[in-house]
Amino acid sequence: MSAASVAAPAEGAYPRGRNARIAVYAALAVLGLLTGAAGALVQGAWFPLGLLLALAAAVGLFGGGAKLCRTKPGAAVPGAGWVVAVLLMTTSRAEGDFLFAAGLAGYVYLFGGMLAAVMCTTIALPAPPVPVHKNR
Repeated sequence: MSAASVAAPAEGAYPRGRNARIAVYAALAVLGLLTGAAGALVQGAWFPLGLLLALAAAVGLFGGGAKLCRTKPGAAVPGAGWVVAVLLMTTSRAEGDFLFAAGLAGYVYLFGGMLAAVMCTTIALPAPPVPVHKNR
């Protein structure tokens, strides 16, 4: 068994091509939009467990995107989608209604989700593995 076969990275561990990475980022942005919209509805309906579920889903998406892409934009892109969805749902309608329940839970969801997106984006990620034959 040679050293090259032991240290070689697994193929398909993360998206390597530019087009594949763009497709993954687009899918993460859509998932961020969906997670933000679903969380906005769940957090007010099933307080306190709905709030915890919505925040756990957001943290899982942001952290999963960072681990999947092994880049900081892997967490920032779904975070941006989440923020867009949540901020669009906080605007009031002509009738005076809005989707967030009035109270502490809505604010905890807004600021907790944004804090989770920032934290998952700024966490240092390990560099992608370098094949042995490319080491200097």
